[in-house]
Amino acid sequence: MVSLGFAHQIKMGAGSNSMVEFPVTRTPPGWRRNCKNRVKFRILTSENHVGEPDLSVTVNGLKMCNPFVIGSGPPGTNYTVMKRAFDEGWGAVIAKTVSLDAAKVVNVTPRYAKLRAAGVNGSLKGQIIGWENIELISDRPLETMLKEFKQLKEEYPDRILIASIMEEYDKAAWQELIERVEETGIDAIEINFSCPHGMPERKMGAAVGQDCALLEEVCGWINEKATVPVWAKMTPNITDITQPARVALSTGCEGVSAINTIMSVMGIDLDTLRPEPCVEGYSTPGGYSSKAVHPIALAKVMSIAQMMKKEFGDKDCSLSGIGGVETGGDAAEFILLGASTVQVCTGVMMHGYPLVKKLCTELKEFMKKHNFSSIEDFRGASLEYFTTHMDLVRRQQEAIRERKAVKKGLQSDKDWTGDGFVKETDSMVSN
Repeated sequence: MVSLGFAHQIKMGAGSNSMVEFPVTRTPPGWRRNCKNRVKFRILTSENHVGEPDLSVTVNGLKMCNPFVIGSGPPGTNYTVMKRAFDEGWGAVIAKTVSLDAAKVVNVTPRYAKLRAAGVNGSLKGQIIGWENIELISDRPLETMLKEFKQLKEEYPDRILIASIMEEYDKAAWQELIERVEETGIDAIEINFSCPHGMPERKMGAAVGQDCALLEEVCGWINEKATVPVWAKMTPNITDITQPARVALSTGCEGVSAINTIMSVMGIDLDTLRPEPCVEGYSTPGGYSSKAVHPIALAKVMSIAQMMKKEFGDKDCSLSGIGGVETGGDAAEFILLGASTVQVCTGVMMHGYPLVKKLCTELKEFMKKHNFSSIEDFRGASLEYFTTHMDLVRRQQEAIRERKAVKKGLQSDKDWTGDGFVKETDSMVSN
């Protein structure tokens, strides 16, 4: 079980002096919204868990039934689909990104393109391994989205709803948007600093996430106003992703999400000579996602997690992993690299909302295999096995020397032992 590091004490029975502690798993929503300063929480893991593995997590004070989160995009674009996500059992939902003036957002169609496997090297022919989109943020009026946020929180008060927001370079606009989304009762905010197409033309999205000075200023505006946890969504379209992640955390964000899509051109139709996705004969570079980006996402998350462990180890900062998650094993890899939650967007577009059941089942199977009782039991467990190339060379040379020493056998009659006599004899046999 995962719980916060404090508890309510309740006296048992009239006149009894015995007390029982019940872990507090979440701060009351009303208190959170009226509190001027956000409170950070430390995740604690109970020991000696017996029975089924516990998938629940508590991140920045938010209790989720599992670590699987609907990533911002089409799967969180309106009330109907977000309700479906909650009903299917997703741990949290991040709505599609909103801004103050949706009239400026005009989407086109077709806006997706797929990359399919050729059926070599063990891949299934026709299997979708890559997905490109040139979709913008929500084109629905903000008032409509806010109304639906409020309705969802009224119907699902104990489920986690996160608003994704984006604005132009304007402090007043950012702070107005924060105030308006918080009024609906949402549990947290994810800041879209990473959309790679369309929005950067208006100095939004990745245009902010790629400029650390600009990012620091905007994060300052946001954290000055926000009273709920804030996650900053990182762009992978940058040389060193730890730099913007460091800035976001240093300016008060409780967590970071990584990665958003990778700038790409899906391909050229060799018959028409036109790029895909093709809109009236033309296209524009878009965001690449799905299975093909998973290894890249793992590397980015690993880098951020190492930085967080080294520089923010004494703070309760969270990391949400994103990129090519379609199986419980994919999710386990992100968690092993330090992620507290795992977001899925393209996977839902390909497999539907029931995918969460498969993810939970497979993650539990992984946990049973290794005797893990909670997510915290293995979160970040693989980070220690990453090192430098020079250290790999040193380790291998040392291992070779040790193997050679074993093959040489005993150096003197005094080295013989009674317990290892047979093995010691074999160590000096040449064939």
